[in-house]
Amino acid sequence: MTNSYNLKNMRIFFIFVCAAIFNLNAQTKPWQGKFEPIDNLIAPPNTYRTASGAPGKAYWQQRADYKIKATLNEKNNTLTGEEVITYYNNSPDDLSYLWIQLDQNVNKKENEDFGDINNNVKDNITTRKMQFLTRAIDFPAGYSIKYVKDSSGNNLKTLVNNTMMKLKLNKVLNSGESVTFSISWSYHITDRSMYSLSREGYEYYPEDDNSVYLIAHWFPRMAVYNDSEGWQNQQFQKLGEFALEFGNYDVEITVPDDHIVASTGKLQNEEAVLNKTQRKRFELAKKSFDKPVLIITKEEAEANEKTKSNKQKTWKYTANNVRDFAFASSRKFIWDAQAVKLPTNTVMAMSFYPKEGLPVWQEESTKAVMHALEVYSEATFDYPYPVAISVNTSNIGMEFPMISFNGGRATNGKISDRAKAGMIGTIIHEVGHNWFPMIVSSDERKWMWMDEGLNTFLHQRTVAERYPDFNSVTPKSIVPFMSGDKNILRPIMTTSDNELMSQFGANFYLKPTVGLQMLRNSIIGKELFDEAFKEYANRWKYKHPNPSDLFRTLEDATATDLDWFYRGWFFTTDNVDMELSNVKWFTVYEENANIEDQKQTSKIKIKASEKTAEANAKDFSNGPEVINMTSTPDANYGQFLSRLDEPEIRKQLSGKNIYEITIKNKGGLVMPVTIEWTYTDGTKEIDRLPAQIWRRNEYKVQKTFVKSKEVSEVNLDPNFEFADTNIENNSFPKLDTKSEFDSFKDKKKGN
Repeated sequence: MTNSYNLKNMRIFFIFVCAAIFNLNAQTKPWQGKFEPIDNLIAPPNTYRTASGAPGKAYWQQRADYKIKATLNEKNNTLTGEEVITYYNNSPDDLSYLWIQLDQNVNKKENEDFGDINNNVKDNITTRKMQFLTRAIDFPAGYSIKYVKDSSGNNLKTLVNNTMMKLKLNKVLNSGESVTFSISWSYHITDRSMYSLSREGYEYYPEDDNSVYLIAHWFPRMAVYNDSEGWQNQQFQKLGEFALEFGNYDVEITVPDDHIVASTGKLQNEEAVLNKTQRKRFELAKKSFDKPVLIITKEEAEANEKTKSNKQKTWKYTANNVRDFAFASSRKFIWDAQAVKLPTNTVMAMSFYPKEGLPVWQEESTKAVMHALEVYSEATFDYPYPVAISVNTSNIGMEFPMISFNGGRATNGKISDRAKAGMIGTIIHEVGHNWFPMIVSSDERKWMWMDEGLNTFLHQRTVAERYPDFNSVTPKSIVPFMSGDKNILRPIMTTSDNELMSQFGANFYLKPTVGLQMLRNSIIGKELFDEAFKEYANRWKYKHPNPSDLFRTLEDATATDLDWFYRGWFFTTDNVDMELSNVKWFTVYEENANIEDQKQTSKIKIKASEKTAEANAKDFSNGPEVINMTSTPDANYGQFLSRLDEPEIRKQLSGKNIYEITIKNKGGLVMPVTIEWTYTDGTKEIDRLPAQIWRRNEYKVQKTFVKSKEVSEVNLDPNFEFADTNIENNSFPKLDTKSEFDSFKDKKKGN
């Protein structure tokens, strides 16, 4: 038997269900789950990587220590080396073989070449481009491996697969054990002008018959073995960069006696390689915190260029807890240095450059290094290494632990403001890579955006804070890319070598930067975001984070659900295009208004009733529609015994303006909504709505606001915080946009 109480509740439930069905049908486009968790898109947490985004108690990573002796032969441009590698198996797995990277093999003619990415032949083509495509001038690129031996001197079996070498162990390397082996190798150093995207090699200066050698990717290096995929053994194809293990380095570099070496690590034999004057200047630089000290002057470098020594000398370096090692060598170098005081460390910021870099490199390079060290340290953790070096060369920006190779030069002593800003930005960016990925060691070969995007975010922050007159990246910067052809656009979560050359800069550098700017400035807030970003950097320094570790940490450290943002910004090619499709203006009908007001109200009500849903007002000239607010029937209160103070509600709304706005999501990417109200008295006000307003309808939302003042104009995203790709539909009254036919008629009249 059903009593009247249950019948009433069933009736209320039925009404509620019908309303829900009506609202569901009102959304005519398919639901895409934009606010669903991204658990199915990222790796699940485990004992190695926790659900909070932190390394788990069982987290492990491998380690490789190197002892290297190398000789640079300037006469035939070769590098010869021997190394002893001690590899520590910290994994829970037993290993019967190891994988070693042979990056120099990428330049072998029979291997895949980066020039093939842009391999169209035209009837008009430069000789340099033709060299990239055809290798008309052949070059003996790649490693010559003399031997690979175990610690007892026995030969080990190897198998080379392009840029990877498989090392077969004589006995299984058990979990918790280490193995030591040695490799002897040599290779011909490449002329950087002969190869597209050449990150290393030599740059030749015909005027004085000298070269600057940038020696990188120069020794056989251990590939990463980790909990996510086992061996990271993707081939090196030049676009996707590196995945490397941390270790300690003991390196001896033998070069011509008159060369100056800039290197990863701390110089161990200053007295053997620097003269008395240079050592004295270097000691002075250690105490100079306000400006650089010249250790080698322009005049000294020019004198050094004129003769070539037949003798050699050896520079000795040590570097602890780094994932790579690089150096530069030349007799052309001018050298300056300055001390930078950080809260927990004093770092030597240094620059090495030929006379061709003057005057701008002497004026700006070390200063830019200093700015990067200070801003990045504040945003993450103090720079832990003893030196940070910037080396000038052409057509490049490339990073390694403690040293970077950077382009940008004056022409006849002059440089444009734009080129100067580009040079400084390059130096900041490449020095910044010391944090991402040299310490927070993400897999560049797989996820370029994890190092380039995070680094560009802080690089642009450094530029904005220390060089406010320079242009810096903002959400507006990414609009042309996100407005592009959806047939070729790829999401950020695309592996490095699978992106188009024409798009990887925007997709892997700029779009992640803008996304992080949105989170910091408009979604989470600066203070909370900065804490979370610092938490991520400190959790994963000297470790190997994956995208899921970043995503989870930012949520964990801010108590903010960001899955909707990650899903749209990182996993799709949707864009932001919010349309302010309609604004309705209402006032509440008041019975006690005077006769004239009632006459005016009647006119307004008649005029409003003539409008249809298809013919919305384009402005506020028709005045407000009038709402007749009736008393609430008792039945509407359900089980509530209390009643609202309806006269008080009428009083609170008396004379107020009620605005119902309708916003449509045209681009597909959900975002918070910022609304700017301009009042008839000229004042303005901002309202902010969270992205969650799109939860129940991903395509259209309506929101009601009560304003004391009368509104003359409404705008969405007035400060351009969310990279809206079409600002012409962001305003009400609507902008008067002419049709193509009207534009054609106007053009004909003009003729």
